[in-house]
Amino acid sequence: MHPYLCSLVCVLGLLLGFAALPAGAGGLDFTLHRLGEDQTPGVLVVGGIQGDEPGGFSAATLLITHYRIKKGTVWVVPNLNFPSIIQRSRGLHGDMNRKFAALAETDPEYATVRRIQELIRTPGLGLVLNLHDGGGFYCPERKSKERNPSRWGQCLIIDMAEMSRPDDRPDGHLERRGDAALAVANTRLLKPEHRLHLKNTRTHLGNPEMEKSLTWYAVRHGVPAFGLEASKNFSVEVRAYYHLLMLEALLAQSGVTFERAFELSPRGVAAALRDDVRVAFNGDRVLLPLDNARPRLGGSIPLHRGAMTDMRASKPILAVTRDRNEVAVHYGNRVLTRFKPDWREADTGLAGLTLVVDGQRRFVRFGEVVDVKQHFLVEPVRNYRVNAIGADYGPDESGRRLSRRDFKNRYSLDRDSRTYRVETYRGQRFAGMILVRFGQPAQRETGRTHLVRLP
Repeated sequence: MHPYLCSLVCVLGLLLGFAALPAGAGGLDFTLHRLGEDQTPGVLVVGGIQGDEPGGFSAATLLITHYRIKKGTVWVVPNLNFPSIIQRSRGLHGDMNRKFAALAETDPEYATVRRIQELIRTPGLGLVLNLHDGGGFYCPERKSKERNPSRWGQCLIIDMAEMSRPDDRPDGHLERRGDAALAVANTRLLKPEHRLHLKNTRTHLGNPEMEKSLTWYAVRHGVPAFGLEASKNFSVEVRAYYHLLMLEALLAQSGVTFERAFELSPRGVAAALRDDVRVAFNGDRVLLPLDNARPRLGGSIPLHRGAMTDMRASKPILAVTRDRNEVAVHYGNRVLTRFKPDWREADTGLAGLTLVVDGQRRFVRFGEVVDVKQHFLVEPVRNYRVNAIGADYGPDESGRRLSRRDFKNRYSLDRDSRTYRVETYRGQRFAGMILVRFGQPAQRETGRTHLVRLP
């Protein structure tokens, strides 16, 4: 089983690695991921400040899961307004990107805004990039209803042309830096009409709306900042593609070097976003692959009490929420699947089971996936019973050879009816789950061989 990215609820400071997402949209907090081995702060990338702009938070997610920073440091907050992402809303309590000038302590998002502000003020931070999706196509001259100066899509936003920096440091020349980054990004347009432009909001001259924004907060505190806008006219993978073009140019400009584990194209972006989507519960004893999950899983999924707060995920914008008697698994804006939980006490006396798979005997740990071409058998374990979900051969199905035809389609985890759960119990206590997947293993689309695990 691949190692998991686990998202750690961010509580200010340099929280490294990944951990559990708390359940319930009201309790979801943003996560901070530090990429690179340098100890000094470098670039802060923020996605998801507005939850209905998936291009930005998808690009930020790919930075975490599919990039390796070789030189420099990149901090990534892919899900700043996680509750609004889950609800596919610009903002559940107003527009978070208009709360950086003044904010009442009674505002539900007060703590979130204060945390990201403190990150922005981290001594030595060199650049802030705030990722958005905007309507239409920004163009300096009016060409049409969709292409004019009032539009926000396909542009790189600055608040002023040049900011004061100590010793006249060149990184404060925002217009010059923006033009240079766009000159690189515009060499890889999918179509000429997708051209990216620099948009100067001239916030320093008095722009009441932009004075409330995250980027202006950064500039006011001496940190160069850009807003990146991909057009909402595009699909999510095309938006993320253009975000990554701008991001890579700005990272390179800041001295950050990196490796990317997928082809930078809309197709490559889409495949990387779909690649290895999974969650695990119960100390990794329950695994749910979600690449091709059924919208609603058959039967009920046994979970230990407390499983909602120890969920581990392969993507930082995966989350679980509870609604009455169901659990929903979210991937950004989308609900991938729903299932009914079966709350059980835990048994930890076994680490896994011995299976005979296509005639070969092997030990399989709970939480692993076993590929089966023809048939498998679970060897009996004293005092434990095995329930192959979707088969119907009594309360204990260990010792019985099972093939694909023994399983009912509706109990599969995937739409192709290939993957089934094999659960193990000691009395009423739940020990763990193994997944069996019938047929030839699917070929990956990206060529990626591992998840990048942070220190």
